[in-house]
Amino acid sequence: MSPGLRKLARTVHISASVGWLGAVLTYLALAIAALTSPAASTGRALHPAMELLVWAVILPLSLASLVTGLISSLGTSWGLLRHYWVLFKLVLNVGASAVLWLYTQSIDYSAAIATKTTLTDADVLVLRNPTHVVHASGAVLVLLAATVLAVYKPRGVTPYGYRSRRAAAAAE
Repeated sequence: MSPGLRKLARTVHISASVGWLGAVLTYLALAIAALTSPAASTGRALHPAMELLVWAVILPLSLASLVTGLISSLGTSWGLLRHYWVLFKLVLNVGASAVLWLYTQSIDYSAAIATKTTLTDADVLVLRNPTHVVHASGAVLVLLAATVLAVYKPRGVTPYGYRSRRAAAAAE
């Protein structure tokens, strides 16, 4: 990959990853407001907004982060399987994206309940459930861990990385 293309891929990856973290923090703020607001109408209004945020922003950014991360790792000397920090970032990204995709059902369900004209006691319990806050908080921690790995790049070469280094050194 040319240096210009590498920089472009890295820029898009960083932008998508930081955007994903920011969108999840926004979702967390909305979830906290929906959970703690004394006015039921506020919570009812926020759940559809949270659903829109997930489908229009969070999911596309998670996919963009994953794809651009793969492109960046495969197009640079870091490689996808050479360094533990890259491998851990991949696992964190795939895991967070998978949980997010599975969690969309819960988000859609809450938004559908919030748009009902009348709510039963069970509906109110669903809307007052702290699950959105818990999941968003966990997502923030996972995304921050990936950010720390990207910034500090802890040492540690995988066995594959060690073998590829030895093979490259022997070829010289």
